[in-house]
Amino acid sequence: MDDLPDQLVWDILSRVKKTVDKNSASLACKRIYELDNEQRQSMRVGCGLDPANQALASLCNRFPNLAKVEITYAGWMSKLGKQLDDQGLVILANNCPSLTDLTLSYCTFITDVGLRHLASCSKLSALKLNFTPRITGCGILSLVVGCKNLTILHLIRCLNVTSVEWLEYIGKLETLEDLSIKNCRALGEGDLIKLGSSWRKLKRLQFEVDANYRYMKVYDRLAVDRWQKQWIPCESMLELSLVNCIISPGRGLACTLGKCKNLEKIHLDMCVGVRDCDIIGLAKKSSNLRSISLRVPSDFSLPLLMNNPLRLTDESLKALALNCSMLESVRISFSDGEFPSFSSFTQNGILNLIQMCPIRELALDHVYSFNDVGMEALCSAHYLETLELVRCQEISDEGLQLVGQFPRLCILRLKKCLGVTDDGLYPLSGTDKLDFLAVEDCPQISERGVQGAARSVSFRQDLSWMY
Repeated sequence: MDDLPDQLVWDILSRVKKTVDKNSASLACKRIYELDNEQRQSMRVGCGLDPANQALASLCNRFPNLAKVEITYAGWMSKLGKQLDDQGLVILANNCPSLTDLTLSYCTFITDVGLRHLASCSKLSALKLNFTPRITGCGILSLVVGCKNLTILHLIRCLNVTSVEWLEYIGKLETLEDLSIKNCRALGEGDLIKLGSSWRKLKRLQFEVDANYRYMKVYDRLAVDRWQKQWIPCESMLELSLVNCIISPGRGLACTLGKCKNLEKIHLDMCVGVRDCDIIGLAKKSSNLRSISLRVPSDFSLPLLMNNPLRLTDESLKALALNCSMLESVRISFSDGEFPSFSSFTQNGILNLIQMCPIRELALDHVYSFNDVGMEALCSAHYLETLELVRCQEISDEGLQLVGQFPRLCILRLKKCLGVTDDGLYPLSGTDKLDFLAVEDCPQISERGVQGAARSVSFRQDLSWMY
């Protein structure tokens, strides 16, 4: 090793991906130790830091070129020692001049004061905060004022982020490309309008509302009516994920649907108020769409906007089939509940979409309309490679036995399906038709029944969901 040039040793170390392997290699000799210290660009630490601030300072001094740092206190208890506090962020800001990506998870001791210190990290482009309850909107504002190159911002369960001034400021910078806000109770759909011109450059948006919190408080129609009507340009949007959101015609997040001409992936989960015209407008504008996931509230689970209930029909699926020729992944799910929706997509609508688009992955959850006739139709699905059936109770052994005739299917997942038994899987035994078979919580399928039905199998049986 002593005869090798530094650049070659550097290249060798760069090919070692696992941290544990890098640590082992650095113990081989002093030279590798020093080169590893210079090369190490990422670090993930947490409960093992004790005493936290001193240990972090030591690590930052050892690895002077850190660009990506993740600090997580998942599973932390007081007996594990004091958590990293605001002084720890001072250490990061002063000792990591190359810091571009920072993740703080379950860091309950960090406050707005610590975030203000991070404002001096001019190269910081990605910040992810997961359950940092002492952080408020003021702290976020002070950080974005200093970090003008921020392109990725994720806020998850930041319960005290109440101010939206930071949204207005970052909107004026027009640098943000990836925004994720999940279960931040004080931030609603109407607040995102504050992003203003930043919508033009936004490539990924994830917005998730804490449904339990929303449904427990009074959320009347007047609050929705106060949302602004505004033209939102979304030319750069590639991925859009909305969970538990209210979609009001022409207001709030409804402005994004039908304006994302480059959209490739959309996920709408329990979004109340989505109508056929929203999906039709989306399909006509987003010809590059490759993946769509719809989790639909049942007719009896709509606590809001009862004068404008959800009515997605086959017209939405027809528009997708006619306009989205690149669609590869489709996931349709109805909400849990005693009464599934019967007024939404039919089996014919789903099959029409599969026949007209190159669907490689299909997942159906709680879709009672899909039965053995639908399984027979999938025998002509020339692109289908992955099929997932969850709580599709109208499918029997007769339909399951047809899987062997699907042209390209190689992955099958069955979960909580009551009508299928070992007999349905028997024709697959020893055929090597499937690369992977997963069976979960299907009461009439035994572990013995899945053996030999695929090259690789996974079996789990927990029937508590039935009682």
